[in-house]
Parts: sequence; C-alpha cells; structure tokens
Amino acid sequence: MTAILSSRELMNEMAGSRPPVLLDVRWQLGGPDQRPAYEAGHLPGAVYVDLDRELAGPPGSGGRHPLPDPEAFGAVMRRAGVRSDTPVVVYDGGQGWAAARAWWLLGWTGHSDVRVLDGGLTAWTAAGGAVTADAPAPSEGDFKPNPGALGLLEADGAAALARSGLLLDARAGERYRGEVEPIDPVGGHIPGAVSAPTTENVGADGLLRPAAELRARFAALGAAEGTEVGVYCGSGVSGAHEVLALAVAGFDSALYAGSWSQWSADPERPVATGPNP
Repeated sequence: MTAILSSRELMNEMAGSRPPVLLDVRWQLGGPDQRPAYEAGHLPGAVYVDLDRELAGPPGSGGRHPLPDPEAFGAVMRRAGVRSDTPVVVYDGGQGWAAARAWWLLGWTGHSDVRVLDGGLTAWTAAGGAVTADAPAPSEGDFKPNPGALGLLEADGAAALARSGLLLDARAGERYRGEVEPIDPVGGHIPGAVSAPTTENVGADGLLRPAAELRARFAALGAAEGTEVGVYCGSGVSGAHEVLALAVAGFDSALYAGSWSQWSADPERPVATGPNP
C-alpha cells in the first residue's frame, strides 16, 4: 500500500464500498488556528484534528512538538472514527507537513493503512472535489495505539546515526548552515547531518515528486540499501514529510521527533555550522 494517493483515487474510494476515514489536519506554524477554515469548508465527512493540541504533547524538554501521550492520541483518533480495520486518509491545506505528521503518528502507533492525500485540499479542489461546511458525526472508532511500528530516534540515537549511517536535516538550507534561526535558540545542525530540505521533495505543482525522482535525490544524498537513515527538522513536523517522501522512494527511515528544537535547547549538545556535515 502506497503512502500517498491522488485526489482522483480518493474520489473513487469515497464512492466505493469501503470508504476511508478522513482527517483534516490543516495547520500553520505560528498560527492562525485553522479550525475556522475547516468549518468553512472541508472534504465531506472529514474530522478536524488540531496538530498543536492533539498530534503533539505540551512543549518542553521534548521540543516544540513532542510526541503526544499514546493513550491521549488514541482517544482523539477514536473520537474521529478511526478503526483498526478501516483505511485512513489524512490531508492538510496542501503543504503536506501536518498531514505527514498524522500519517507518521498513526503508522508509529500501529495503524497499517494510512495515506496522505497528495497536494492536500488545494489539489482536491483543483480536481473538482466537493467540499462542505456540514459537521460530521462519526461513530466511535476502536483504534488502540501500540507504539513502535516505525523507527523513532532520541537525541543520542540521532547523534550516533549521523556518524554511522545517514542523518538528514529536513529544514531550509540557511537554518542548517546557521545563517538564520527564526525559532530555536541557536542556528546550525547536528554534526554529521546532511542538508536535505523537505521542500525539494515537492514539485512546482504542489505534489510530491515521482518516486523515481525522489529515489535518485536520496541516493545522491547517501541513501542506499543497508544504510540506516534518520530524519530530523525543527520540531518533528516537516521531518515527518521527509520520512513520507523516503517511504515513497522505497527507503525506510526513523524520525528524531524532538528534532532541532530539543537538540538546540541543550547547551551540552554540539552544534555544527556551514554547508558541510
């Protein structure tokens, strides 16, 4: 089962005998709250999930978007109608980062059939997909999280992987190089990490690049059979999108969920700057 699907494919599935549960995960770093946008129009039947409050724990020692408590996350998913035996499709406004965070969390906690709508709501409406302001009333789901199905790194593991395998930094190049840092305490990157901005995984049309292009890109960065791959970003959101792109390309990877927001908050952690790992 692929990690993404097109708007046309989703239209067909929604009209079929086994329609997926739809989750609207629109989000914007620093706000504003996207719930009003959801209430103004969303895919029919889609339930809104708030990234900051429901796909992350409170900011703190784990970073700006630490992983949520699994039981609390499970309760959110059950309220949204998520069942263990029913496919789930997640989407956001089009960037894909928030949807990928939901995709990763559901996959990490054991759901076996989760996909991201390629291009999100923007692609859906461009393809003639319907939107509605009607509030859904999903039946209670039965999904129970069982964490550990996908690779997860802590800070020490990320540092080790930067030496022994391939650790990709999904942030913008200028943040990796330490030229600017608009959010976290210090600029730069984890020593040994390779710059791989997740924005380069998406084409001008807002869709994920074809699998062959992604595979060539990651291979050029050092991904290969037998090489362990990890990803981090600012706070574990855009990094999830890089994990998604790697999956489409055929590479397994682990996410350092605390990412730079956790790493840079610890003065004992080394920081590298400049264009080289």
